[in-house]
Amino acid sequence: MAKRIHIVEDDEDIRFIVEYLLRDENYEVESFGSAKEFDQGIKDNKPDLIILDVMLPDGNGISICRNLKTNSDTLHIPIIIMSAHAAEKSVLEEACADDFISKPFDLDYFLQRVKKQLTA
Repeated sequence: MAKRIHIVEDDEDIRFIVEYLLRDENYEVESFGSAKEFDQGIKDNKPDLIILDVMLPDGNGISICRNLKTNSDTLHIPIIIMSAHAAEKSVLEEACADDFISKPFDLDYFLQRVKKQLTA
């Protein structure tokens, strides 16, 4: 069975590229452009990995991540935070994220980070 990945990214171009890349690697992908959409989506089905942008139009990825990591239903799900603005160390500590990818990113590097989290 294919691993399920949720992408939470408000930039349509980045969301499209990431979704395409992951589907090409045979992952099952569900993407969300806002925190509200994601909140509903995670209730419907739990992913094997979450890729989460920091700056969303209706939420903060760091807060979302921290909430997921303190919820017994979701704390086991690995989360990769993506940001063009935030500092890696502070994001990992503040959000309790499992990994961090700085934007812009190399596509091969991105896939390596995803695979690492799904095999950890």
